[in-house]
Amino acid sequence: MPTGKRRRLGEVLQSHGKITKADLARALEEQGGKVIQLGELLLERGLADKADLVDALEEVDQIPYVDCGEVRPGSEVLRLIPQVLAARCCALPLRCEGSQLVVVLAQPQDLNLLDELRFSTGMDIAPRLGFREEILSAIRRVYGTPGAKESVPGTQEKQPAYKAAPGSRDMEFVSTSASQNNRDAIQAIQIELMQKRTPAVRTVSEIILAAMDKQASDIHIEPQPSGVAVRIRVDGVLRDLRQIPRELQNSLISRIKILSDMDIAERRNPQDGRFLVKMPDRKIDMRVSSLPTQYGEKIVMRLLESGTSTQLLANLGMNTELQEKFQRLLALPQGFMLVVGPTGSGKSTTLYSALNFLRKPAVNIVTVEDPVEYVLPGINQVHVNTKAGLTFASCLRSILRQDPNIIMVGEIRDHETAEICMKAAQTGHQVLSSLHTNDAIAAIIRLLDLDIPGYLITSSVTGVLAQRLVRKLCSCHNRIPADPEFIRQMRAASAAHIPDTRNVPVGCANCDFTGYKGRVGVFELLVLDDGVKDLVRSNARTEEVREWVRSQGMVFMQEDALEKVAQGVTAFEEIQRVLRFENFVTFECENCERKLAPTFQYCPYCGERRVRVRLPSAANETGPETVLSNK
Repeated sequence: MPTGKRRRLGEVLQSHGKITKADLARALEEQGGKVIQLGELLLERGLADKADLVDALEEVDQIPYVDCGEVRPGSEVLRLIPQVLAARCCALPLRCEGSQLVVVLAQPQDLNLLDELRFSTGMDIAPRLGFREEILSAIRRVYGTPGAKESVPGTQEKQPAYKAAPGSRDMEFVSTSASQNNRDAIQAIQIELMQKRTPAVRTVSEIILAAMDKQASDIHIEPQPSGVAVRIRVDGVLRDLRQIPRELQNSLISRIKILSDMDIAERRNPQDGRFLVKMPDRKIDMRVSSLPTQYGEKIVMRLLESGTSTQLLANLGMNTELQEKFQRLLALPQGFMLVVGPTGSGKSTTLYSALNFLRKPAVNIVTVEDPVEYVLPGINQVHVNTKAGLTFASCLRSILRQDPNIIMVGEIRDHETAEICMKAAQTGHQVLSSLHTNDAIAAIIRLLDLDIPGYLITSSVTGVLAQRLVRKLCSCHNRIPADPEFIRQMRAASAAHIPDTRNVPVGCANCDFTGYKGRVGVFELLVLDDGVKDLVRSNARTEEVREWVRSQGMVFMQEDALEKVAQGVTAFEEIQRVLRFENFVTFECENCERKLAPTFQYCPYCGERRVRVRLPSAANETGPETVLSNK
């Protein structure tokens, strides 16, 4: 086998004696200035036989040839690539092989084309070689007449999410800037987009449409040495979307910065911006952030769909008992209710669901948000503008003069905002807000760290709801017998219920072969009863508060998550990814088998001295028991 550079089609045919040097020179001369492949030209002019040409192409490209004359792809496969896209890319889908889609292409070596098909279908592409005219003829045959109402069963359902991608005629960009120059730039982009002139403009719209189709919350555009990686965050986990050639990097980022009203000449400092994407049935608010990196500016776009309908409390994943407690706290005439968790844990969704529960004509509800993520009819929503001096604290002072019944503050960020919320709760208002802490008890510590006096916390805060989001198993999951390792892990995590079976993710086209589709919340609700208030006022340690609320029957997030594993809602590996279990160890009384706090050496239920704890052990599947006693 010859080594060195890759051999060309003409050289292979000539070396095999299938064409002469003069024929090759004549074909190359005729090919100049025409958009046609050399093999097709040789076949069209009768200078090479089809069989000889196929053998040579397979040797050059190392890709098997498929004759499209008799292929009959199934309707499920044809739905993956709409007819418009198939004709434009000259690509005919054949079949699915696991996570791969076998596609016949006229240019199977075109990496950009493969990337486009990969992110539009959500599957890896296994290319096959075909001739252009054969592929186009097969596309017309298997899809039917272009423009037909129902060429492929179900195709019309799949197409709207992608149909605007080639020209994006149904997508409109709206800048939030009042600058005439920026509006002119946006209009110029729209014209280029309609006329399909600029690859960067088309690429931006295709990325946004693909992210919307996959229900992504964020888009990451990351410059790398060999190109630009595009990733999207779906169900809280980043996944690859596509690769963009290095030569498009600057124009791509400049387009996004123009849309976002950023300074395209400034590449050394981070910038923030936003723009609106309008479609016939959707409006997406894009929050854009740029960050200078080693290989260029990294762009992150957050997708906020303000028109999305608010979820009901019953759909968040709360069990019946916790939901009833939460609703009772919300129904109080006054008080301060906190929803806590890290970024991306679903706090805003819970707050909006709570407002939806409280919303009624006789109630005046005012919110202060940064940004306004969901629009709720009948509610007065204020958008924070720090550049103009409109902060959470300044808004709250004005809102208190607007005769509100219920106030929702998007986030507690400083002492001033927290103090105003506390005083508003004391003066007859129901106040809801969020805070960044790991669990419900830590929210009290965080308020103390903000220099809020303990007496003010105990007289204002009625409850703290802590939460996380875990991915739900897709309907394609399998149920298998519980293996010893799964039983050991559940016991080590102190699961109250260990099932005989376990559910494991599999993966299908519906979940992009991840095994998970959608998310559900895991919760813990801290009610500030008299016992908790006494502990806070006496500056009790966190562990003492934890012991007390456990004795009162509080269910912690880890326990809620383990119950969802037992119910088959999610997998144990998923809750391990989101929650920490190493410090969550349960003691049990030997006599009455009730759960106790780790520091208890006496059972408050039956008076028994001896207690035990189950600890994880790799050597013992059931876990050893350590007996503590002060006899």
